[in-house]
This record gives sequence, structure tokens and C-alpha cells, in this order.
Amino acid sequence: MSTDTVPGTGRPAGEVDASIDELAVTTIRTLAMDAVQAANSGHPGTPMAMAPVAYTLWQEFLRFDPDDPIWPGRDRFVLSIGHASTLLYALLHLAGVKAVNPAYERLGELAVPLEDIKRFRQIDSRCPGHPEYRWTSGVETTTGPLGQGVATSVGMAIAGYWQAAHFNRPGYELFDYDVYAMCGDGDLMEGITSEAASLAGHLGLANLCWIYDNNHISIEGSTSLAFSDDVATRFIGNGWNVTRVGDANDRDMLGRAFQTFKSESERPTLIIVDSHIAYGAPTKQGTAAAHGEPLGVEEVRLTKKAYGWPEDAQFLVPDGVREHFAANLGERGRTLREAWMEHFGRYQEEHPDLADQLLRMQRRELPDGWDSEIPEFPPDEKGLASRESSGQVLNAIAKHHPWLLGGAADLAPSTKSNLKFDGAGSFERDNRHGRNFHFGVREHAMSAAVNGLALSKLRAYGSGFLIFSDYGRAPIRLSALMEIPTIHIFTHDSIGVGEDGPTHQPIEQIASLRAMPALITIRPGDANEVAEAWRLTMELKHDPVVFVLSRQAMRTLDRSVYAPVSGVRRGAYVLADPPDGDPEVIIMATGTEVQLAVAAFEQLSEEGVRARVVSMPSWNLFERQDEDYRASVLPPAVTARVGVEQASDFGWDRYVGPTGTTIAMRSFGMSAPLKDLQQRFGFTPEAVADAARAQLSDG
Repeated sequence: MSTDTVPGTGRPAGEVDASIDELAVTTIRTLAMDAVQAANSGHPGTPMAMAPVAYTLWQEFLRFDPDDPIWPGRDRFVLSIGHASTLLYALLHLAGVKAVNPAYERLGELAVPLEDIKRFRQIDSRCPGHPEYRWTSGVETTTGPLGQGVATSVGMAIAGYWQAAHFNRPGYELFDYDVYAMCGDGDLMEGITSEAASLAGHLGLANLCWIYDNNHISIEGSTSLAFSDDVATRFIGNGWNVTRVGDANDRDMLGRAFQTFKSESERPTLIIVDSHIAYGAPTKQGTAAAHGEPLGVEEVRLTKKAYGWPEDAQFLVPDGVREHFAANLGERGRTLREAWMEHFGRYQEEHPDLADQLLRMQRRELPDGWDSEIPEFPPDEKGLASRESSGQVLNAIAKHHPWLLGGAADLAPSTKSNLKFDGAGSFERDNRHGRNFHFGVREHAMSAAVNGLALSKLRAYGSGFLIFSDYGRAPIRLSALMEIPTIHIFTHDSIGVGEDGPTHQPIEQIASLRAMPALITIRPGDANEVAEAWRLTMELKHDPVVFVLSRQAMRTLDRSVYAPVSGVRRGAYVLADPPDGDPEVIIMATGTEVQLAVAAFEQLSEEGVRARVVSMPSWNLFERQDEDYRASVLPPAVTARVGVEQASDFGWDRYVGPTGTTIAMRSFGMSAPLKDLQQRFGFTPEAVADAARAQLSDG
């Protein structure tokens, strides 16, 4: 229908069709414009251009209940173009999405009140510059770094298929959700997107739909400056179904495109949508400025005039728009969720064990008996590589933890991360039950997919060589920012890689990972430290963990002689102390170097030197302890200190102090057998003991 005025305003509608659908689309556009202008910061163009696309998806297709935004059966919508965040905030507000607290309990308040949109990009607003998971309910994943959203959506789609295979039973289709991700030219330029698209096509993720905003604009201007891919051909080559909508404002064609996706059963779908950024009045600043900067007060007025909108109105939501969302998206979502919950009630009666698993999984709780087979490793002078002991512990846990799953970037035989027990299998196009994932040589996409699995409440891990953690660093960082309990298993942790040389010998990576807020990095010092590290990791609900594991064997300590392994939980602990008197020198070490510290301690003890050995598997956990505990491990009065680690010395000054010394790497290493490297760089018991003696003589 058409009206002469904009409802709720009494102002003329001009030439613009003021039907309720067009009114809703224009409301999204003007909220985005006003938010960016009020903040004097942000990107108005894409939200304005893609408003009809997002509106059509949400109002006509998305299975999502605003009253319960964490309902397990919901479709997922990922805004990979996170700079267009006002588009999502407008949708969340107009749909009336309710807030969820950290305990996953629904609250009565709106996730995005209008006041927060007015305070876009301001401190404590629920509308930060880019969408943030756990900060704003209805945001499925944190996005902003381009490519991360679409790559994470691949993990969500994998999770949908795995959950369906594991939980669905005849008559009970609990999991059949779809995953939608909106992306742009910047996403498609990023390398992670190619990795993720290749993996999705290979696995035939037909529940995955990417919506590509083909607007030919990036920050520097026209994409012709740097991007001339034939996107359709590229995705067809990756095994995708590709369809196109020639005008982002054509909601009928958009509906057909989404229906095409819904009808596809073998391949993921890419919908290429041609749009014109900053749709509305032309701006004096040009389209590129409209992408990366506010329009300006006058241009906002002109654009609103072109829409038939009150030129001076700010953050206007006309009468009927919220009700229209409630009558379509809201009513559809409520009906679907209520049916799902009623369905689940019957499922609980017929399949109580599976229902219990599902509920625990959603709450990030552990299954009964999950740790019943974790091995205790006997003392052994030769010992095991920590990658070996980790593989044993991982398999012991996974046998009793059905939703613990993951894989490697083509390195499972080396990282020992493959699940080997009966029924574990491999997740493939024709086997959605498998718990081993083959991510291929795609470290970046692997880590993002692991995020997607974890956001779907699976307990997920990815593995590779520590040197290649740099390739997956961006999604690891996002897992920490989102506070999701992903597990990253990295092996070949030091110059112990030996002959492979400095290209494969990690030096600065451990320090870099330790520096990341909210990430727990653990480098265990023997097989039982590995087991304890896995125990504490599995108990975490909001902390991602990085395991740093060795290729070479390390001594398994006799815990009747040395301190109990429970100290691992505190990040650092006193492993050995002099039999009489207080320590006069402290030797600190991590990983394989703990055995060097112990050997040096044994030498020094025979000489009557009162030495203390401190195992420091996790600096991050140690820093979380209170000051009294930290002082009990590293007494300030004992200034004679030696730190030992086959990695960068960066950060060790915090613990050795201004007069202590560190035996560490100050170069990129070299290609040679391990024993030769240890001699060259001073990683021997004798060198550690000498450093301790020097500390005492200097003192």
C-alpha cells in the first residue's frame, strides 16, 4: 500500500513507496546513518545498501526467535563485514532480540536498546564499532577482521551437520539449521576466505550460504585498483552453487535466491548481490567516503529527503515497524522454537542419554566419567615426547566425551591429535558422524573453523606445528576476545625440531601467545604435567588454551621425589627444593627444559648448593594467582635466578629480575641435529648448573 505520510510522523512520504516493508528497510538505513553520524565514526554505506537483503532474509527466511537468541535449533546469521555493524544492530533492535547473561539465561531487557544505537561506538555501548560475541546478544561471532566471519561460518556449518548426525533420530530432526554469512569485497580478497571456501566446497556444506555484497568499493576506492577476480567462476571451481541478484533492492529476486539456496542439497551456495554503496542521495565526498566515513550532516538530510523521510528526524522508528518484525520474524521464530522444545521434551523421554549430552553441551558442562581413563605415567628416565603423552590423554578423554572433536592442518600423524578409538572416524562428505577433521594445509581457516565449532557449543580443537601458529593467530586472538574454550594443540615447540632448521624452529611464538590477553598458553614439563594440563583445560568454560608440545622425549619425573603435578593448575610451582634450609638460587624452566633444570639441581645438590627448581608450564595461569602464592614460589629475597627455555628470552626478565640470567634463544636457530644445537646454544645440564653457580658468585 502507499500512504501520504510516514507513519508515526505525519510527514510527507514524497515519491518513496511507504509500504510497511519499504518503511522497515528505510528505518534500518536511517538508523545506520544516524548512528554513524552521531558517533562521527563508522561505515554507513554498506548498511544502507544491504538493508533490503538483510531485511528479506530475516523477515522471510531466517529461523530465529528474538525471545531466545541461543535456541539450539536456530539459523545462524554472521555479519562478516563487521564494519557494517549498524546493519546488525538495527535488525537486533527492530526485531526486539532479548539479552542473555553470561550464564546463558535470558533476560527481559533488549539486547540492543535504541539508546545504545544512539551511543554507537561509545564506551560501554552494546553497539561497539564491530560486532562482539558475548557483549551483544544476537551476535553469533565477533567479526571485524575481514574473512574471519565467513571462515567461522564454515565451522558453524560443520557443527550443524555433526550435531544432526550425532543427535537426530527417526522422528526427531533436532538439528537442521542453516548458516548465513554476509560478506564483501574485502572478505573475498583475504586469503582465509579462499581457504575456507575450498574446505566448505570439499565437504559439501549445503547448509551454508554466503551473501556477497558486490559493490566494487573498498577503503581506497574502486576495487579495480586491486581486485579483478571472476568470483562466480572461482566459487564454482571450489564446488559451490552460485546464483546472482542484479539489484540489492529487488526483494523478489532476493527471495528467489534464498529459495535456491534452500533447495540445494549437495553444495554450499554463494549469492552474488550487486549493490550501490550509500544508496540514496549522492554525496559530495564520494562513494568511497560513504563506505569509510560518516556522510556528513547535510548529506544525511539530503538522503533522508530522497527516502521521503523527515529530514530532521533522528533515530526515528515509525509506528508499525517493530510490530511488523514481531508478526513475521518473531512469530515464525517463536512457533518454530516452541515446536522444537516440545519435540525435545518427547526426545528426552525416548533418548534420555542423548538428551543429557545435548543439555550438557549447551551449558558447556562435562559428561560423567570424562576423566576416568586419564593415564598416570610412571617414572621414566627416557620418557615421552609431550606430543605423545598428549595424544594418549586426548584419546582417553575423548572416549568418554562424545562432543570433544577436532583435527589438524594436514599434520595429525605428527601432532598426535587424531582420535584412534573405535567409532571416532573422519568427518567427510559421506560421513557426518566422524570426530576427526581433516582441515588440509589451511592453518588460518582451521583455527577460524574451530571457533565456529566452539560457538556451536562443541568442544573443539585444532592442531599444527607451533611455527605455523602465526598463520592462525587472528582467529586464536578472536577466540580469546570471545572467551570461548577452544583448544589449540601445537607441537614441534622449539629448536628441538633440529635438522628442519630455523624456518621450522619456533623462537618468538611462545612469547607472542603468552602476550595475548585471556589466552592460556601451557608448555608442560613431563607426561604427567600434560595429563594435568588436559584436566584443567577440559574444566574451563570461557578460556581458550594453547598447548605447546615437544617432538623430542622428556624425562617423566618420579612424583614421589618431586612435587605433585597438581601445581600445574597454578601455572608455576616449586618442583624441587633443597632438603635443608631456604633456597639460595632458583632455576625456572618450561617444557623440555624442566629436565635440564632438574639435572642441574641434582648436580648442585651434590655440591651442597641450595637450589630450587620451579616448573612454569603456564605464565598466564601463574599471573592469575595472588601475590602471596607468587611470592612463595619466587621469594623476592632470592635474587639469584636462572630461567631456561629453548625460545625467545622475551618476558623472562619479569621472573629472573634485573640481576638474574636467562638461557634462551637470541637468534633464529639453525639446521643441525638436536644434540649439536643444544651444545651450541647452551641447553645442557652443565650450562644450567654453571649459570646458577655464576649467579651465586656474582651475588
